Amino acid sequence: MPGTELFGAEERKEIDDVLSTGILFRYNHDALRNNHWKAKDFEAEVKKITNAKYAHAVSSGSTAIATALAASGIGAGDEVIVPPFTFMATIEAVLFVGALPVFAEIDETLCLSAEGIKKALSPKTKAVCLVHMCGGMADMDSLMKVINDHHLILVEDAGQAFAASYKGTYTGLFGKAGSYSFDFFKIATAGEGGVLVTNDEHTYKKADVYSDHGHDHIGSVRGMEQHPYLGFNYRISELHAAIGVAQTRRVPAIKEKNRHHKKIIQNLLSKTEGISFAKVADPDGDSATFLNLMLPNTEIAQRVVDEMKAAEVVGFDYWYKNMYHFINQWDHIKEMRTVSKLPVEVLGAPQDYKNLHLPKTQEVIGRLISFGIKYKWTEEDMKTLAEKISTCVIKATKTASA
Repeated sequence: MPGTELFGAEERKEIDDVLSTGILFRYNHDALRNNHWKAKDFEAEVKKITNAKYAHAVSSGSTAIATALAASGIGAGDEVIVPPFTFMATIEAVLFVGALPVFAEIDETLCLSAEGIKKALSPKTKAVCLVHMCGGMADMDSLMKVINDHHLILVEDAGQAFAASYKGTYTGLFGKAGSYSFDFFKIATAGEGGVLVTNDEHTYKKADVYSDHGHDHIGSVRGMEQHPYLGFNYRISELHAAIGVAQTRRVPAIKEKNRHHKKIIQNLLSKTEGISFAKVADPDGDSATFLNLMLPNTEIAQRVVDEMKAAEVVGFDYWYKNMYHFINQWDHIKEMRTVSKLPVEVLGAPQDYKNLHLPKTQEVIGRLISFGIKYKWTEEDMKTLAEKISTCVIKATKTASA
């Protein structure tokens, strides 16, 4: 992914600022830190890109979505509609705040669909945890109508869609709170890190307190701070935030290059029969971190994967068989294998997770093969990759029809 391609002097400068003071903790120690506040700077850079009123940096994208759910009032026994195609952290976060996941269908945007949400509704539904997958975004007009009509809380996991937008509004800012991931594989990386965003001051204040053991961060003596709520330790370190600062400043240039590269390779591949692309709900808002190929059916997609492996094509994901991103492989969820008992085990799951009927999702993910867009691709790199992909698709299609 682009962030990891671009480590350099900017990141080293931000890290050296922290090491020069020795203050790795994000709070307090004002007199010693030489006015270096990297977590605050990181938050400011995120706000600059997304136009969010509030941003709060935490230790990971996983803790960002967990904090977003908690700060939005989602807790024990609440039914939350979730996608079956997402990184596991989304589902873990719902479970660990005590809520009950309800899986619903996605569509060709690779995100929850309005129809999927409507079919999954029950009188106990409290919220939707929407995941914007693979650099794009959900069809927000249709989704927001369902959410508003049914008075649901929307929390967005935009871990894979930082800097993506829909009709001028950035992912993460349609609902009560949203989250981004800055782990090693994202458009910008802090090594490990995440950021919660919201336009609601009350939600932001709860997130700030919840993510740091309940501290209210008022005053200059940490041991004398008040504790308005219970919380836990989801803090980001100043070292991770320092990397995040430099990387986030790079995002506008990365996004521009991503889009350029994606357009080139899509134009090359569109000449090959059998290749189409996942729907981008707003092409003008695409972060273009992924090239998402759609094959005619699951059988052909699997044959394409086999052909690409034989041809030593690298850099792709076939999510249908991915252990961490698709429900087919989540046996630990289906069998509820836990280290310690969760509320869902006491209250009872709202669905039979072993026997979910999600035909549209199975069809979409069965056809999907994704490539990460590279910032440093050359014209020749893209031409070579497109030729290899096309050759594999042609071979797989011929084999399937033989």
